Amino acid sequence: MKWKKIIGVLGILALASFFLTACGSKSDSKSELKVGVMTLDDATKPVWDKVKENAAKKGVTIKFVQFSDYNQPNKALAAGDIDVNAYQTNVFLDDWNEKNKENLVSVGDTLISPIRLFSVTTSKGKAKYSDVKDLPDGAKIALDNDATNKSRALFVLQSAGLIELSTKEGELATTKDITKNSKNLDIKEVGAEQVAKVLQNGDVDAAVINNSYAQTSKIDYKTTLYKEDVSGEEAKDFINVIAAQSDWKKSEKADAIKTLVDVYQTDEIGKLISKSSNGVDQPIWKGAPDTTSDK
Repeated sequence: MKWKKIIGVLGILALASFFLTACGSKSDSKSELKVGVMTLDDATKPVWDKVKENAAKKGVTIKFVQFSDYNQPNKALAAGDIDVNAYQTNVFLDDWNEKNKENLVSVGDTLISPIRLFSVTTSKGKAKYSDVKDLPDGAKIALDNDATNKSRALFVLQSAGLIELSTKEGELATTKDITKNSKNLDIKEVGAEQVAKVLQNGDVDAAVINNSYAQTSKIDYKTTLYKEDVSGEEAKDFINVIAAQSDWKKSEKADAIKTLVDVYQTDEIGKLISKSSNGVDQPIWKGAPDTTSDK
């Protein structure tokens, strides 16, 4: 009889321990966020380290999941392998949703990063060309083959006066939309991770490179031939955002996600974005500090 009582008590204690553990795990999971980002570099790591530090002060633990190409973070987010990601523009997100029949949403603006047309360098590491006018007839220009980034790059070439496009408002530009190409540019479309490489290898005369790849590839910004103008209304398409699943407000991670946005959108982080990127990136949320004079 005594043994039955002991076993019974042990059973009750084990059951209580199970529930306490389960509750504890659930509580911990609510305050932990897996954040998908591109490979952290000298420009982005200081920013995210500070965001992580400030989030921890508010009880949220951030774990970074790094990706090396643009195709994976949204797939991971849609599958629930990460809770949010922060690497893409509004237009990229919209295009990805449409192509993949998903409904990921923006939960907060982060920064805008004007892209540039870079010149190939000489054997001494100096820019071979100092102005777009210096590009020779038939010059080879590399750009990202992703639909949204390609469109953005083509508009950069148009703004630089190198080509003219017939693209209708609201549509993505393709090389088929080029109506004038006075320098007979030979436009090469390659994977995003390859654009900087073909420029550095001397395979092209110039390249339009997204800053995340330009920075990780150590592209010298002194070789810039043209910088994208992001002062117009259309620039909102190129604002980078933190993205989540469409029902994030109903999820157990809702409070943690709100905290992430709150600690990101501060003057401290805004100034750090500009400083760590040497003025390349600009904080863009409502009320963000003006750092345009930094570079």
